[in-house]
Amino acid sequence: MASTQQVCQQLVADVSDCLAVGVVDLNTGMLMGVHHTVPYFTQSYLDAVAAAAVDMFRGKNVRRVEELLSKQRGEEVKDSFEEIFISSVKVFHFMVLLREKSAVVVMVTKKTTNQGMGWASLRSSLGDIKATLP
Repeated sequence: MASTQQVCQQLVADVSDCLAVGVVDLNTGMLMGVHHTVPYFTQSYLDAVAAAAVDMFRGKNVRRVEELLSKQRGEEVKDSFEEIFISSVKVFHFMVLLREKSAVVVMVTKKTTNQGMGWASLRSSLGDIKATLP
């Protein structure tokens, strides 16, 4: 069986203009596996990106909005974000929740990547990624 690192590496190789793929533990903020082709992606940079991903899915402000929605709807709203897409000046960030593993997969690509193909490739790799996680 492949490791998380190997699955990340394969996804970087398979997606046109993909720069990095990482899997982040939402409970600890630790990287469970990562592969990238960018020389300036230092460990501290990768850790900061992992922390930002955790904050986007489970951060204080997200929890506050979920609490307000829960009160409004009369039913619990928790861990509601499943996918997040960010377009920045030079790159796309695709993020997918692995709910049963309490993890998020982050894929960073150049803006030349077709968004539909990026999502399709990322989603099709989720089973392989899940199989590598405890």
